[in-house]
Amino acid sequence: DQQREAFFYICDRLPRFRAGKLDARGNGQYLGEKAMQKYGATLIEQVIPCIAGRGLKVSVIKHTHHAFDVDKPGKDSWRHREAGASEILLISDKRWVLMHELRGDPEPDLAAQLAIMSPCDLVLVEGFKSVHIPKIEIHRPAHGRPLLYPDNPAVVAVATDAAPDALPGLPLPRLDLNDPAAVADFILRHQGLT
Repeated sequence: DQQREAFFYICDRLPRFRAGKLDARGNGQYLGEKAMQKYGATLIEQVIPCIAGRGLKVSVIKHTHHAFDVDKPGKDSWRHREAGASEILLISDKRWVLMHELRGDPEPDLAAQLAIMSPCDLVLVEGFKSVHIPKIEIHRPAHGRPLLYPDNPAVVAVATDAAPDALPGLPLPRLDLNDPAAVADFILRHQGLT
């Protein structure tokens, strides 16, 4: 139950995952844990326009351990779910959403979730701590928590607001947490999308 900084994740070229498999090296995927989610979510929010502005299609998967509902009690779709429907597809001229009730079935893993999504260039993923895919660690020294990368070989870079001399000997690329364009550049280079 240790609180640590959130990671920032990216999954590459969704069509590769249509069969529900990650490649052997975890190529093109970033992943990590949700803890102080506002930092990871804020960075993701800031990075999306930096990537989408280059003409790439970006999607997001956010995992949560909290109960949530995108529907509203009393609406037809909510009543249909309450009546026992396993899926509800809600469509308008602006967007659509597929609500799937697990009803005791196990939660789908990341590969299964990727298989459901439409093809895109990148998927930003937040909240899959145990899946071994490359990670960008968010580190804020002011919080007094240790870096995670020494114990996690999936971390490929550290995004931090630390002073330039605060992390001597860091063997990984150091990214400025307050420069989302630089973080986006790193992601795109790492993915071979530049």
